[in-house]
Amino acid sequence: MLKKTMWTALTTLALLSIPVMGSALADPATAESAKAAADQATIQGDTAWMLVSAALVLLMTPGLAFFYGGFVRSRNVLNTMMMSFILMGIVGVSWILWGYSLSFAPGTPFIGGLQWLFLNGVGLETTDYLKGSQPDAVVSYAATIPHQLFMIYQAMFAIITPALISGAIVERMSFKAYFWFIVLWSSILYPIFAHMVWAKGGFLGLYGGLGALDFAGGTVVHISSGVSALVAAWVLGARKTYPSQPAAPHNVPYILLGAGLLWFGWFGFNGGSALASGALATVAFVTTTTSASAAALMWVILEWVLRGKPTAVGIATGAVAGLVGITPAAGFVTPVAAILIGAITATACFFAVSLKAKLQFDDSLDTFPVHGVGGTVGAIITGIFATKTVNAAGADGLLYGNPSQVITQIEAVAITYVIAAIGTYVILKVLQAVFGTLRVDPDAEYQGVDVNEHGEEGYGEELGSAFTMSRVE
Repeated sequence: MLKKTMWTALTTLALLSIPVMGSALADPATAESAKAAADQATIQGDTAWMLVSAALVLLMTPGLAFFYGGFVRSRNVLNTMMMSFILMGIVGVSWILWGYSLSFAPGTPFIGGLQWLFLNGVGLETTDYLKGSQPDAVVSYAATIPHQLFMIYQAMFAIITPALISGAIVERMSFKAYFWFIVLWSSILYPIFAHMVWAKGGFLGLYGGLGALDFAGGTVVHISSGVSALVAAWVLGARKTYPSQPAAPHNVPYILLGAGLLWFGWFGFNGGSALASGALATVAFVTTTTSASAAALMWVILEWVLRGKPTAVGIATGAVAGLVGITPAAGFVTPVAAILIGAITATACFFAVSLKAKLQFDDSLDTFPVHGVGGTVGAIITGIFATKTVNAAGADGLLYGNPSQVITQIEAVAITYVIAAIGTYVILKVLQAVFGTLRVDPDAEYQGVDVNEHGEEGYGEELGSAFTMSRVE
């Protein structure tokens, strides 16, 4: 009886409490509190994803060091890897002092202003950190992550972009000349590309510009570095041993390790470019790995059919080509389109590498055939496969009723080519006038750049021979 009485009392109490609970849920203060909690959870989730993405993109630079380092001769491996690692020092500092402001602060359509020098005004706020064109208008690049997080994420792109150029000039450029080339290129040219494409009011981008689609850096990163690499290789001239002496990769496992690190880091490179951890990041993540897989497979098939044997170097190069090709499209296309983009980009890069070899042009590690050609193909066909059903903030491409987007993409590519080529040529010629030469001594080139430029070697087995080898007259 007592048990039945208690059950009745509890039931009655629960029924009486329903109106009270309903009135609490209807209370505006309570609803506002729930919204604030939800907003805070979004900020925390997006911040966590972007912190991880920034770390992933930074990992790509050591990955590039291994990738490039495996291709060169053993006596030049440290110098080649240093050409990537030094970027984490140079740009890691210059980006804080002036690079970020020139790239993203409000300014002209071509370059940012000076108001964010030394990160002045770049704090931990999560909204309203960029003044719009109207006095009362305030917009932000990423409203749910701290401003400093957006800044440091973009720093990782600024670090790896000029590092890509080194692949065309390894084994012959003096480290002093390279050091100052990187300082100038990353301080002048990179901010122009980043601002024109990604900044509010940039000349080429979606934020009030030409309307070119570049989700994660097809023009900003790959075309700019690829074209600059081509010009740098031309200005420096070929290696003394090219093409008379073969320069086979000295460490193919390094190449595979580097390609794997690049593939892994590219999830932050493309997925993080969504600037949030939601559906768009998922799309970019899926299309990134899908394109890389398709490109690696296509490269293997091309080698197998045309050359008789599939190679480890080939599958690694193909994967990188696919990653390059999907970069501008990652947040605008479907996974099926990503397969086509990867296959098309790999085919274009494969034949570009073959053509470079036939022309005997000494772009040492195929930087332009992979990054320049891959970035160009990817940027243009983004205008074919892009669809607003994937990203409403983007644009429809040719297959979705908007052929003019292809023209826009071609215009953006052409402008990037011109600025990169002229800017790189001028920088190199200025340095050549200052230093007299951009190259190491011919004897040092034959003996090995590691010992002569850095006083050390990669494997502890060449020091004696490095000092006794002489140039073949």
